[in-house]
Amino acid sequence: MTLITIFSAPKPFTDPHVATIQRNAIRSWTLLPDVEVILFGDEEGLAFAAREFNVKHIPDVTCNTYNTPLISSMFDLAREHSASPLLAIVNADILLLPDFVEAARTVASQRQKFVMMGQRWDLDVTEPLDFSGDWVQGLKSKVKSQGELHRPAGSDYFLFPLTTYHSLPAFVIGRAGWDNWMIYHARKSRFPAIDATHDVTIVHQNHDYRHLPGGQPHYDHPETDENVRLAGGRAMTRFTLLDADRRLVDGRIRPQVLTGERLIRRMIFFPLLAFGSTKLTDWAWRRYKQSQKSKIKSQPFDL
Repeated sequence: MTLITIFSAPKPFTDPHVATIQRNAIRSWTLLPDVEVILFGDEEGLAFAAREFNVKHIPDVTCNTYNTPLISSMFDLAREHSASPLLAIVNADILLLPDFVEAARTVASQRQKFVMMGQRWDLDVTEPLDFSGDWVQGLKSKVKSQGELHRPAGSDYFLFPLTTYHSLPAFVIGRAGWDNWMIYHARKSRFPAIDATHDVTIVHQNHDYRHLPGGQPHYDHPETDENVRLAGGRAMTRFTLLDADRRLVDGRIRPQVLTGERLIRRMIFFPLLAFGSTKLTDWAWRRYKQSQKSKIKSQPFDL
């Protein structure tokens, strides 16, 4: 029995750049210790990639009318086809390193229920990566010199034990909202939402959005609107890594550092988490955003 089952729903392998970065990502996962991989969907080239990397392929995932896989179906199928105590949904453009497994093992030894996630490093990758020799150190060096730490918005992986996330709304993968809800659900259910950025290096291989209508990011897509509706409204989809209540530092789970921004966000989300009040939270959020705009307008121009 492996410790972690990593699962994902890759895009079609028809675009050369997308195919390259997805193959890089999947290859990095298969090199991790104590891990198995499941790929969901019937996208073109996916079955071939699964055979090439000797990983499980389950084409019969439930999709919406746009033929986009449902997160709920992926979670259910991952449970059904895995014997691992930990599951991890990972975007198919993300490179993982052995510190991912080390952190998972450490956190699981300290908590029965949790969700672990973290910020990514953005890196331009246009060629197949060389995974021979000390590829881990080579990639870390490249990230340090050429990569950029992404802001704490959007999450590219979630690792959690089987005891959590049993019933999910019918979110679709690859659109906004569902990842924010994952953090909200942990906070609402009172199990730790752990930011592992300090201990875990994940690498996002930069790409464009040609696979989406108009080549634009997914934030204004109708499927994102549906994800927000299924989440219960905008209040539940505003949670980011800034709202994680724990952090992993040198293998220890610690309380999150309360910066000014994090403290304000805790105050805003308190009515939602304590009383389920979306109205009070939405009102507080609007006031906060208005105050931010006023600060920007009142700042003098640097001439």
